[in-house]
Amino acid sequence: MNDAVDPRQVRELEGHLTWLDTFSGAALGVLSAASGIYTYLGVSSLLDQTGALSVFAALAYSIAVSVGIFVFWSYLMRLLPAMRTASARMGLLFAMALGSLAIIAMSSWLNAAALAGSAAVEQHLARTVQDYQSSLEGANEIAISAQALERDVARVRQSFEDLAEQEATGDLSGISGRGAVFRVLRQKSEELAALETQIASQGQAVAQAFAEGNEILSRMRALTVEPGPVEARSVEFSEDAVRLSGLITQLRQLSVAPLVSRAANDLAQSVVLPTLSQTEQTAQGQQATIDSVLTVLGQRAATLSAAAQAVQTMQPPPEVVYTPISAADAVIRYAGNFIPSWAGAIAIDLLPAVLVFILMVTQSAIRGARDRVAIEDRMTVAELRAAMVALREVDGTALPPEADPAKPAPTPLRSAE
Repeated sequence: MNDAVDPRQVRELEGHLTWLDTFSGAALGVLSAASGIYTYLGVSSLLDQTGALSVFAALAYSIAVSVGIFVFWSYLMRLLPAMRTASARMGLLFAMALGSLAIIAMSSWLNAAALAGSAAVEQHLARTVQDYQSSLEGANEIAISAQALERDVARVRQSFEDLAEQEATGDLSGISGRGAVFRVLRQKSEELAALETQIASQGQAVAQAFAEGNEILSRMRALTVEPGPVEARSVEFSEDAVRLSGLITQLRQLSVAPLVSRAANDLAQSVVLPTLSQTEQTAQGQQATIDSVLTVLGQRAATLSAAAQAVQTMQPPPEVVYTPISAADAVIRYAGNFIPSWAGAIAIDLLPAVLVFILMVTQSAIRGARDRVAIEDRMTVAELRAAMVALREVDGTALPPEADPAKPAPTPLRSAE
């Protein structure tokens, strides 16, 4: 880098630096003030109160940030390019890295909050709507799957009704009529019919809850894109989120899978055995048929219980709770979606670092060019005259100061004759 600079260009570079130095301070002040303004907006979004004290606090913080940025970069722009040793430069570069991290911590993230805070909060609302939609659809899927158990219950009920009809005609036990076996079969078919009716009655409630949940989701989606302050929309969003959470909980409670599971367990265990016939041969036939019926009851109960257990083991949707979030926190949480805003917020604070490196390179080039040229070759006429005067003073042959113009000699007085 130093070999690329002609020694004759040194004075030109020094002239450029002198001219640039006339407005570098003002430019640095403008950057610091701009950062302070956005910092003020970011701090204001964090403060809950809106009184004069809050305004004063935000203003004091932003002024402190502006002054700190201006002083920090002013120090580095003056001192770092003047360092000649590698250890001194590394020390100041380390200090610059620490100061840059401090600036990002106290200013840049607030600048990003001011630039993209509202958009980040809207992103948070949109993500929350997606989570609520997934939770609502999951709860509705489980409830619908539980409602599908109605067909299994109806199939088992129909099988018992068919067996009862067979018993009434004597095709089952060989004894026609409505005896002990018939009453056992009718007892279980009636229990299943009551369960089937209960399941069917909840179908409308499930559909109504899901439809109402979709309406609330539509309003919540509209709130994420409506114009106006995002704070006011967040309040309405919170109210809808509470209602939607209640509907999702209701959908979970409307699942009839636990009810079917309990009914299936009771199907084979809670059997009221009727009085058998007084005739021994008839009683033996009824008992054998009842034993067969109980076996069938156990098989049907196992099938129904397995279907209900399959619904109960479905992965429940995660519980979603909407948490209001500030603009600054939203910018940090969704930083990956606002990289341009973060880049601009950091650049306005760390742009002077580029100026520091430019000064380092230029000063290094100037010093390198000067070190390769003899001192007599780079002296100006003024420096040469000053050196000559100093040499004469050292040798004691300094020129005497210019004498005052000679005054005319006084006219002698005539002597008295």
